[in-house]
Amino acid sequence: PAYGAPQPQYGAPPQPYGAPPQPQYGAPPPAAYYPPNDPLHQHFMQVAGADQKISAEELQQVLARTGMGSYPRPGFMFEMETCRAMIAMLDSTRDMTLDFNEFRQLYTALEAWKGSFQAHDLDRSGSIEHAELAAVIREMGFNMTPAAIHVCVLRYSKKSNGQILFDDFVCCAVRIRALSSAFKQRDQQGQGFATLQYDDFMQMVMRV
Repeated sequence: PAYGAPQPQYGAPPQPYGAPPQPQYGAPPPAAYYPPNDPLHQHFMQVAGADQKISAEELQQVLARTGMGSYPRPGFMFEMETCRAMIAMLDSTRDMTLDFNEFRQLYTALEAWKGSFQAHDLDRSGSIEHAELAAVIREMGFNMTPAAIHVCVLRYSKKSNGQILFDDFVCCAVRIRALSSAFKQRDQQGQGFATLQYDDFMQMVMRV
C-alpha cells in the first residue's frame, strides 16, 4: 500500500482464492465482467458478432429468445422497424448497433413498459386505447398534451377503433423517449422550446 495509506485490519478475511488481482496504477481498466450464469448476457452473446455488438436483425432474435415480445401470444417477434427504433434510442456510437450494456438498458426499459402496458390491458387483448395510452405515457414521466397523444393514437393504431398493439406501443414509447431526450439536449434552460436548424431537426427525427 502507498505511504500513509491505512493498513488492513488485523483479522480481516483474506482475499478469496481465485479472485481477480487488483489493477496496478496506470494499468488499463479491466474488461467488464458478466457472471457466467447471467441469462441475458448468454442470449446476447449467442447472436452478437465478433465485436460483441448486435444489429437490429440480431436484436429481433435476442428479444424473441428472451420472450420479451411474447405478449399477448407466445412466439411473437418485434417488427424490424421497432427494432431499428430501439437501437437508435440507446446507440451511443451512432453505428446502429448496441453493446451489452446498452442492450441491458433497453431491456430494463422494455420490462417497465411491458409491465405498465399489461396493467392497463385489463382484458388481456394485447392492445390499449386512447385513455390507457395517455395513462401509460404519464407513468413514463412525460407530460404530453391530449392533442399530441391523439397524434400517437392515429400514428400507431392498426385498427379502425384506435387500439394500439404492444409492438406498436413499444415503437411509440421508444420515439417519445428518444425525441424527448434529443429535445432536452437542445433546450438547456428547460423552457420548453429550442431553436433548431433544418439539418439538425432532420437528423434528430430521422434517426428514430
